Amino acid sequence: MRLFSILAAFLFSAAAFAAEPDELLDDPALEARAEKIDAHLRCVVCQSQSIAESNAPLAKDLRILVRERIAMGESDEEVMDYIVERYGDYVLLKPPVQGNTLFLWGFPAAALLLGAAGAFFFLRGSKKPAAASAPLSEDDEDAVNRILDERG
Repeated sequence: MRLFSILAAFLFSAAAFAAEPDELLDDPALEARAEKIDAHLRCVVCQSQSIAESNAPLAKDLRILVRERIAMGESDEEVMDYIVERYGDYVLLKPPVQGNTLFLWGFPAAALLLGAAGAFFFLRGSKKPAAASAPLSEDDEDAVNRILDERG
Protein backbone atom coordinates (compact mmCIF):
# COMPACT_ATOMS: atom_id res chain seq x y z
CA MET A 1 0.00 0.00 0.00
CA ARG A 2 2.83 2.36 0.85
CA LEU A 3 4.48 1.70 -2.53
CA PHE A 4 1.21 2.55 -4.25
CA SER A 5 1.04 5.87 -2.38
CA ILE A 6 4.59 6.78 -3.35
CA LEU A 7 3.95 5.80 -6.97
CA ALA A 8 0.73 7.83 -7.09
CA ALA A 9 2.46 10.87 -5.61
CA PHE A 10 5.21 10.58 -8.19
CA LEU A 11 2.79 10.23 -11.10
CA PHE A 12 0.57 13.11 -10.03
CA SER A 13 3.52 15.40 -9.25
CA ALA A 14 3.74 16.18 -12.98
CA ALA A 15 0.62 18.28 -12.55
CA ALA A 16 2.57 20.56 -10.23
CA PHE A 17 4.76 21.55 -13.16
CA ALA A 18 1.88 22.70 -15.36
CA ALA A 19 1.07 26.34 -16.02
CA GLU A 20 -1.10 28.07 -13.46
CA PRO A 21 -4.82 28.33 -14.23
CA ASP A 22 -4.66 32.05 -15.00
CA GLU A 23 -2.02 31.35 -17.68
CA LEU A 24 -3.84 28.63 -19.63
CA LEU A 25 -5.12 29.19 -23.14
CA ASP A 26 -8.76 28.32 -23.85
CA ASP A 27 -7.90 26.26 -26.94
CA PRO A 28 -6.41 22.88 -25.87
CA ALA A 29 -4.38 22.61 -29.11
CA LEU A 30 -2.78 26.02 -28.52
CA GLU A 31 -2.16 25.17 -24.87
CA ALA A 32 -0.43 21.93 -25.92
CA ARG A 33 1.83 23.96 -28.23
CA ALA A 34 2.60 26.38 -25.39
CA GLU A 35 3.45 23.53 -23.00
CA LYS A 36 5.76 22.01 -25.60
CA ILE A 37 7.59 25.33 -25.97
CA ASP A 38 7.70 25.80 -22.17
CA ALA A 39 9.52 22.47 -21.84
CA HIS A 40 12.33 23.67 -24.14
CA LEU A 41 12.93 27.04 -22.47
CA ARG A 42 15.21 27.46 -19.46
CA CYS A 43 14.18 29.49 -16.47
CA VAL A 44 16.95 32.07 -16.51
CA VAL A 45 16.90 32.55 -12.73
CA CYS A 46 16.77 28.83 -11.83
CA GLN A 47 19.32 26.08 -12.19
CA SER A 48 18.54 23.67 -15.02
CA GLN A 49 14.77 24.00 -14.81
CA SER A 50 12.44 24.65 -17.68
CA ILE A 51 9.91 27.43 -17.36
CA ALA A 52 7.27 24.69 -17.18
CA GLU A 53 8.87 23.36 -13.98
CA SER A 54 9.74 26.63 -12.30
CA ASN A 55 7.64 28.64 -9.89
CA ALA A 56 9.84 31.73 -10.27
CA PRO A 57 8.05 34.96 -11.23
CA LEU A 58 10.24 35.32 -14.33
CA ALA A 59 9.29 31.81 -15.46
CA LYS A 60 5.63 32.74 -15.08
CA ASP A 61 6.21 35.88 -17.14
CA LEU A 62 7.87 33.79 -19.86
CA ARG A 63 4.98 31.28 -19.86
CA ILE A 64 2.53 34.17 -20.28
CA LEU A 65 4.68 35.65 -23.06
CA VAL A 66 4.73 32.30 -24.88
CA ARG A 67 0.94 32.09 -24.70
CA GLU A 68 0.49 35.69 -25.84
CA ARG A 69 2.68 35.10 -28.89
CA ILE A 70 0.84 31.88 -29.75
CA ALA A 71 -2.52 33.65 -29.36
CA MET A 72 -1.24 36.31 -31.79
CA GLY A 73 -0.93 33.53 -34.39
CA GLU A 74 2.85 33.04 -34.35
CA SER A 75 4.34 29.64 -35.15
CA ASP A 76 6.34 27.71 -32.57
CA GLU A 77 9.57 28.71 -34.34
CA GLU A 78 8.60 32.39 -34.34
CA VAL A 79 7.83 32.26 -30.61
CA MET A 80 11.15 30.55 -29.87
CA ASP A 81 13.05 32.99 -32.09
CA TYR A 82 11.43 35.96 -30.34
CA ILE A 83 12.39 34.70 -26.89
CA VAL A 84 15.92 33.76 -27.97
CA GLU A 85 16.29 37.24 -29.48
CA ARG A 86 15.38 38.77 -26.12
CA TYR A 87 17.29 36.42 -23.80
CA GLY A 88 19.97 34.82 -25.96
CA ASP A 89 20.79 31.15 -26.52
CA TYR A 90 21.11 30.65 -22.75
CA VAL A 91 17.31 30.53 -22.50
CA LEU A 92 17.28 27.29 -24.51
CA LEU A 93 17.65 24.06 -22.53
CA LYS A 94 19.43 22.60 -25.58
CA PRO A 95 21.44 25.45 -27.11
CA PRO A 96 22.41 25.09 -30.77
CA VAL A 97 25.90 23.91 -31.67
CA GLN A 98 27.74 27.01 -32.84
CA GLY A 99 30.98 28.82 -32.12
CA ASN A 100 29.94 30.35 -28.82
CA THR A 101 28.37 27.13 -27.50
CA LEU A 102 31.04 24.63 -28.52
CA PHE A 103 32.41 24.62 -24.98
CA LEU A 104 28.98 23.64 -23.61
CA TRP A 105 28.70 20.74 -26.04
CA GLY A 106 32.36 19.69 -26.04
CA PHE A 107 33.23 19.93 -22.35
CA PRO A 108 31.39 16.78 -21.20
CA ALA A 109 32.96 14.68 -23.97
CA ALA A 110 36.42 16.16 -23.34
CA ALA A 111 36.11 15.57 -19.58
CA LEU A 112 35.05 11.98 -20.19
CA LEU A 113 37.95 11.35 -22.56
CA LEU A 114 40.47 12.94 -20.22
CA GLY A 115 39.14 10.93 -17.30
CA ALA A 116 39.30 7.69 -19.28
CA ALA A 117 42.85 8.45 -20.46
CA GLY A 118 43.92 9.31 -16.91
CA ALA A 119 42.41 6.09 -15.56
CA PHE A 120 44.05 4.08 -18.34
CA PHE A 121 47.52 5.48 -17.65
CA PHE A 122 47.07 5.20 -13.88
CA LEU A 123 46.01 1.57 -14.07
CA ARG A 124 48.60 0.77 -16.72
CA GLY A 125 51.36 2.32 -14.61
CA SER A 126 50.36 0.48 -11.45
CA LYS A 127 50.65 -2.94 -13.14
CA LYS A 128 54.24 -2.48 -14.24
CA PRO A 129 56.73 -4.67 -12.36
CA ALA A 130 59.40 -2.92 -10.36
CA ALA A 131 62.33 -1.90 -12.51
CA ALA A 132 65.18 -4.38 -12.42
CA SER A 133 68.09 -3.02 -10.46
CA ALA A 134 71.53 -2.75 -11.98
CA PRO A 135 73.90 -5.59 -11.10
CA LEU A 136 76.05 -4.96 -8.06
CA SER A 137 79.72 -4.32 -8.42
CA GLU A 138 82.09 -6.82 -6.82
CA ASP A 139 82.82 -4.42 -3.94
CA ASP A 140 79.13 -3.90 -3.26
CA GLU A 141 78.44 -7.63 -3.45
CA ASP A 142 81.26 -8.29 -0.97
CA ALA A 143 79.86 -5.62 1.36
CA VAL A 144 76.36 -7.20 1.24
CA ASN A 145 77.80 -10.66 1.89
CA ARG A 146 79.81 -9.39 4.89
CA ILE A 147 76.70 -7.79 6.37
CA LEU A 148 74.69 -10.97 5.88
CA ASP A 149 77.45 -13.09 7.39
CA GLU A 150 77.63 -10.83 10.45
CA ARG A 151 73.90 -11.22 11.05
CA GLY A 152 74.05 -14.72 11.06
